Amino acid sequence: MIELTREGPVFVLRMNGGENRFNADFVAGMNRALDEVEAAPGPSALVTTGAGKFYSNGLDLDWIGGDACTDRPGFIRSVQKLLGRLLVFPRPTVAAANGHAFAAGGMLLLAHDFSVMRQDRGFFCLPEADIQIPFTPGMSALIAAKVPQPALHETCTTGKRYGGDEAVRAGIVSQAASEAEVLSAAVGRAAALASKDARTLHLIKKGLYGAALESLEQGSIGGAFA
Repeated sequence: MIELTREGPVFVLRMNGGENRFNADFVAGMNRALDEVEAAPGPSALVTTGAGKFYSNGLDLDWIGGDACTDRPGFIRSVQKLLGRLLVFPRPTVAAANGHAFAAGGMLLLAHDFSVMRQDRGFFCLPEADIQIPFTPGMSALIAAKVPQPALHETCTTGKRYGGDEAVRAGIVSQAASEAEVLSAAVGRAAALASKDARTLHLIKKGLYGAALESLEQGSIGGAFA
């Protein structure tokens, strides 16, 4: 489901689980990959990408609603901790959005330092208003820290779908590229930043996003999944 390779100083984390929905195995696999990147000596950076038409389609609602998920609030807290970890990760991070980034998948993209999104197909979308699942306080804080107004209000309250070029104009993603160039553009951007000092970078990110990080780490689920 999660494959980690290295191209020079850049670790490429590939999510290969179809729609790449968040369940316990997905979160555990992501954390193991982040552990490996964080432990690597020397300069490095991280790029994440999906496969086919999906970057990530968000929470695995069928799994969460089934018998396999025995602690729903605990699992949502683990998702928030993963988002918080990536938000202040002590390496430069770039999302290579090869396809749809929906709901928690969109939040995963936002937790990166930078993002490259496919131009021709695939959408960024936070559909929670339509699927009747409110954001947790931590998720709201993350989104608000990364998406500028007026796109912040629009994307959260309408479930609007943004293509790559429109997402750039709205300030949601950093860059749009063709399908063939999404990953290479992300790797190039990450490689150019790989020499940044890990400890300094981590502390800078904590200073910028401390309030969002604290909310994510506290793990309150608010009215979500009530």
